[in-house]
Amino acid sequence: MTASRTRRTPLAVAAAAIAATAALAFVPASAPSATAAPDVRTDQVGTWGTAVDTTTLALTDQTVRNLVHTSVGGANLRISLSNAFGSVPVTFDSVWVGRAGEGAAVVAGSNRRLTFGDSTSVTIPVGAEVLSDPVPGDVPAQTTLAVSVHVVGDAGTVSGHKLAHQTNYISGAGDHGSDEAGSAFTTPTTSYAWVESAVVEAPQQVDTVVAFGDSITDGDKSSTSANRRWPNVLARRALSGPKPQQFGVMNAGISGNRVLADGPGVSAQARFDRDVLAQPDVSTVVVMEGVNDLRWDLATKPADLIQAYKQLIGRAHARGVCIVGGTITPWEGGSRWSAPKEAIREDVNEWIRTSGEFDAVVDFDAVVRDPKQPTRMLAAYDSGDHLHPGDAGYEAMANAVDLKTLECRR
Repeated sequence: MTASRTRRTPLAVAAAAIAATAALAFVPASAPSATAAPDVRTDQVGTWGTAVDTTTLALTDQTVRNLVHTSVGGANLRISLSNAFGSVPVTFDSVWVGRAGEGAAVVAGSNRRLTFGDSTSVTIPVGAEVLSDPVPGDVPAQTTLAVSVHVVGDAGTVSGHKLAHQTNYISGAGDHGSDEAGSAFTTPTTSYAWVESAVVEAPQQVDTVVAFGDSITDGDKSSTSANRRWPNVLARRALSGPKPQQFGVMNAGISGNRVLADGPGVSAQARFDRDVLAQPDVSTVVVMEGVNDLRWDLATKPADLIQAYKQLIGRAHARGVCIVGGTITPWEGGSRWSAPKEAIREDVNEWIRTSGEFDAVVDFDAVVRDPKQPTRMLAAYDSGDHLHPGDAGYEAMANAVDLKTLECRR
C-alpha cells in the first residue's frame, strides 16, 4: 500500500444547508447532528447500496416502498434509481423518502418528496440511472429509510435486486408515496425495485467501502430484515472508532453470481465498473467471489480464477482504489462439491494469501472452516446447507476484517 491518494474535489458545506437540518424529521430532536461544521470539507459517500440486476416483479401504476438501512451517518441525502436492466424507459412521478416505521408505515412527519433536477417527475432511459437532488438535513447512522417509488404505467422489466433479504412492500394501484400509513401496501416482497444507492455528505476523510461478491456477500440465509449480512456487521463495527476511521458500506453481492460468466447477474468482471468503481468516493473494495465458478465447472484450473482476479486488481488500481481479496469459503457437504473442485479452491486461496497481488487479504476460509475438517464449514457457522453461513457465521466473517486494511490509500 502506498501512503497517499489523490482526493476528489470536496464539496463546501453551506451555512444555509446547516440551518435547514433542524426541519428535517429524519433526526429526532434528542439526536446529535451528523452534519459537519461549516468549515469542514465533505465528500459524497455511499451509506447504502445494492447491486442492480433484473427482478421478477411485474408492476403497473403501483408504488413500491423499499426499506434500506444506512451505514455511516451524514447530511443532504440523495437516492439513486436505476433502469440498468429495464426493457422500456420508466417514469416515476412520485418518489419519497422517510424513516421507516412498523411494517410498511413511515414515521409521522418524516416523509420527504424527492426531486430530480428540481422536478418531481423523472423518466429514466433503458440502461441509465438518476440521482435525486439532496434533501437538506441529517440522516443518522444505522437508520432504516423507506424509499417509496410510484411508476407511471407498465414498468416492463423491473431493475432492482432480486434477493434483498429484506421485506419491502408493494401497493395496489395508484400513487401512495406520500402515505405515512402502510395500509395501501398490501403485497410484501423480498426484492428491491429500482433503488440502487443512498448517498450522504460526510467529512472528507470518510470514504466508501464496497463489498463485492456472490450470495455469501449478499447475505443468503441470514435473518430476513435483520441486517445481519457480513457487510452490515462490518459497517456497525466501523462506527465504533473515531470519525476519521469510519466509512460507508455498500453491498454489491448478487446471489449466484460468477466471476467468469454471466448467470444470476452479469459476471463480476462485467459489472465491476458499475457496481464498484462508479460508486461515490470509493476507496476500497473487498472481493469475495469464485465459489460459483467452481461449483458450475467454469473454473477448471486455478489459473482461470487467478487471471480474472488480476484483471479486477488492475482495474481497481488504475482508478486509485484499493482491493482486498477474500478467500473462498469451504462447502463440502453442499451442492456440487467434489474433491477436484476442492483442490482448485485450496490452490486459489493459497494464491490469494501469498501472492501479494491484493492490497490486503481477509481469510474468510480460515475463519469459518472446521479446524478438524477444513473442507467443511464449522457447524456453529453453517446455515444448514453447508455453503452459506448463518447469522453467527456472517458475524465471524465481519469480525475477521482488520479495519485498518480498509484505510488503504493508493
